[in-house]
Amino acid sequence: AQALLDILVCPESKQELRPAEPGLLARLNGRMAAGTLINRGGEQVKESLEEGLVREDGRLLFPVRQNIPIMLIEEAIPLVD
Repeated sequence: AQALLDILVCPESKQELRPAEPGLLARLNGRMAAGTLINRGGEQVKESLEEGLVREDGRLLFPVRQNIPIMLIEEAIPLVD
């Protein structure tokens, strides 16, 4: 998994990514359950997050679904309003 992280970067800024911490995922899943978690494409996130990759600047999270990083900028979840 680390080898993959070494080559994956944010498609928008080319910044490096790091695994999301459990506390962050728990907070985002709480917002998802409340219906207030919106991705960059403006869509409500309806699947809970088991894993994610956070951009180096901490502003975006890319979901990881079934061990596959979803590296589409529209699917990224803003972490800062």
